[in-house]
Amino acid sequence: MSLLRASRFHLAVKTVRSGTLSQSRRLYSTAKNEDIEECDVVIVGGGPAGLTLATALGSSTFARQNLRISLVEGGDLSKVKQWAPPPGTYSNRVSTLTNTSQSFLRAIGAWAHVDTRRTAPVEEMQVWDGVSDARLTFSASEIGLENSQEGMARLTENLNLQRGVLRRLDELPEVQLIDKTKVKSILRDTEERGGWPLVYLENGRILRARLLVGADGSNSPVRSYAQIPSFGWSYDTVGIVATMVHPPRSAFQAPNRTAYQRFLPTGPIAFLPLSPTVSSLVWSTRPTIASALTASEPAVLASMINAAFRLPEISLRYLYDRIIEAQANGQPLTLAEIQQEIKWREDSHAIDPYSAYRSATVEVREDAGITVATFPLKFNHIEAYIGEGHGSRTVLVGDAAHTVHPLAGQGLNMGLADVECLARCIEGTLKQGGDIGSYVALLLYAQERYLENHTIMSAIDKLHKLYTTTFEPVVWARSVGVEVLNELDTIKAALMMVAGARNYKVDRTAAAFNVAATGVETLAAGIKAAKLLGGSAGGLINSGLQRFFKAMSDNSRKNI
Repeated sequence: MSLLRASRFHLAVKTVRSGTLSQSRRLYSTAKNEDIEECDVVIVGGGPAGLTLATALGSSTFARQNLRISLVEGGDLSKVKQWAPPPGTYSNRVSTLTNTSQSFLRAIGAWAHVDTRRTAPVEEMQVWDGVSDARLTFSASEIGLENSQEGMARLTENLNLQRGVLRRLDELPEVQLIDKTKVKSILRDTEERGGWPLVYLENGRILRARLLVGADGSNSPVRSYAQIPSFGWSYDTVGIVATMVHPPRSAFQAPNRTAYQRFLPTGPIAFLPLSPTVSSLVWSTRPTIASALTASEPAVLASMINAAFRLPEISLRYLYDRIIEAQANGQPLTLAEIQQEIKWREDSHAIDPYSAYRSATVEVREDAGITVATFPLKFNHIEAYIGEGHGSRTVLVGDAAHTVHPLAGQGLNMGLADVECLARCIEGTLKQGGDIGSYVALLLYAQERYLENHTIMSAIDKLHKLYTTTFEPVVWARSVGVEVLNELDTIKAALMMVAGARNYKVDRTAAAFNVAATGVETLAAGIKAAKLLGGSAGGLINSGLQRFFKAMSDNSRKNI
């Protein structure tokens, strides 16, 4: 019996969501009297990547009619589905969705279930150097989006997205969701039965997968089963995420649709719009600083956030040391003490309300409730996206395949791009009558996604390293590069493609990241030259950067 005929037969009975065993799935017993449930696709992980993959496959009529799809999640998905926060309150886990990601979510029917009232467009980005104050400004109007409401990207809470995808899955009963159940182990079936993965669940069920998908995060059990090595490193930084309340913008100010990011030597701090009076904070900093800040009272943290956007680095270093020392002595700084310190330093630096140091004009309210979380930051990329040998018939997506610094807000978008590509490859193989779990069927996914992801990750990693140094020739070199870049519209357009400003096909997106990565490589080379030559490197680096960006500008006109 062919795959298509067998699959159609097994889908004759409606799939049961969870609890009881789906009657549509063929069972067979082994010599150990184990009842094994046959599946075509088993997805491990109910985060954004896993849920959108299940939705993408379920939304395809052809795939839905010819595949038995199961998703396994250890958590309780009903809590996500029933998530109903009080008006005006927001989760502290927020992601940036590019327009390409939004289009994909619309195509699979998930975006219609996302509460867009809890999302916010990004119409402008202001990015600047915390040491030299060299800055780069992006706006939607620069690329012809002045009459569009979509902006360059859109901010949303992760829970808002997951809830929307789950509501879409409610319309696709053929997809089996098995939640509140962890994977106990994954073993390889006998060679006589093809060596398919056997997924043993804690509730006693066993799923035999023609294709096993790992969407199960950075500590992926699927990756462990497939024995796929990874490479990477931990940054000496911790990410602080928080939801911040601030006064509404005045009648003389633009709406809260600007994303602000300042690159400090300890790590970037970003302020991202969520509503007229709420923004999301992502602050990457040293572990000792993060511990002291999050242990402080919320009003002290709010004051430090405001200070981090306007005080020079020398003053911020002093404030960090004061907070850390006070915490160590068991006498945390009070709001009055930290405000006195900040005001004295603002006066000392003669910072007026309109100075460059006050670029982020959104002021965090000190009396508002602040929800804060922290997480370690790292770079990690697996060596292959598909398993071979013992780990055959496995594929990895999202954080199970790659982890990146959040400074560019690309983690979720990379995962959604993985999902879109994999779903496309699965459906294409299915229509050709091929084996969706075979190495050949999955090879196109690996070829398309690995290089693009690695290009993005390398560019972000180099940006992080470039901006975490205070070595003067390096600061000068990167500042010259940013100032030149800000004057070249074609390069900025390429970088805005990186930020998600438009819907571009994969090849153009990859080209944009190559432009960005090449620029970062040039600046990184400037670091090496500056360290070797010291201050005398100035003229050489300056002329080199000028020539590079002009050459890239000419090249961009040909390729973008």
